[in-house]
Amino acid sequence: MPSPLATIVVPTRDRADYLDVALASLAPQAAAAGAELVVVLDGPDPASAAVAERHGAQLVAFERPRGLNAARNAGFDAARGDLVVYVDDDVEAPHGWLSALLAAVAATPERDVFTGPIRARLEGGGPRACGRDEPPVTAFDAGPADRDVPLAWGANLAIRRSAFETVGRFDETIHNGGDEEEWEERHRAAGGRIRYVAAAALDHRRTAADATLRKLARAAHHRGRAGRRNDVRKGVAPSLARELRTFAGCCWHVVRRRCLNGIVMAAHSAGRLRATVERGEQR
Repeated sequence: MPSPLATIVVPTRDRADYLDVALASLAPQAAAAGAELVVVLDGPDPASAAVAERHGAQLVAFERPRGLNAARNAGFDAARGDLVVYVDDDVEAPHGWLSALLAAVAATPERDVFTGPIRARLEGGGPRACGRDEPPVTAFDAGPADRDVPLAWGANLAIRRSAFETVGRFDETIHNGGDEEEWEERHRAAGGRIRYVAAAALDHRRTAADATLRKLARAAHHRGRAGRRNDVRKGVAPSLARELRTFAGCCWHVVRRRCLNGIVMAAHSAGRLRATVERGEQR
């Protein structure tokens, strides 16, 4: 049996409803392109296992949670494709996403890592925003033209098998913040570059139930803590005084602009502050 051109890997943990939407958008595109679809369960998750089986995905399951990078590595181990395409379980890929990505990969043999736009989609609208700040979930847009970019997010990330052979695997000791970034740092240090494919866009979803101010702020707080730890790892963490100024600025933004999304920004900044004063985070 010939190896597929590409393998789509979807790590997931206890989010069967999100996974169902993601696979419904991915499975037809994978079938049309002759690609394989692999779902990695980060711990016991019967509901998600049933969803994966219904969509015809190959299943890899951990007996206990091991983290996103461990799931990514397990997906690579299970993949037979020359190109390993990572997406998150909370995305929806519009028709044409995979074909645009594969066309760019074929046309750009000198690049080993590819990404595309990630569009934030808050179903139900989310908290009121003033339009001057970024969405409260991960989004990425490098413009309408293909070009090299310094960084890619794991929600929309494709890597040739040869790059893994050169750079190595994802670091399983890193969780939540900088998990894919650390691998990309090694890739750049080895002379690699990342290609942005403008036509390979997908949506990063939050259901109405998960797009409430409370839940978005809680998630932002966790991302802030992880982001601070990642900055410490890289040696670029701002001082406590600068973190405090950023937090004050977020609070002022809420008042001045009457922007509820500013509360999410303040929660992110508060997470960074918390990590700053935690033991070992001030190095």
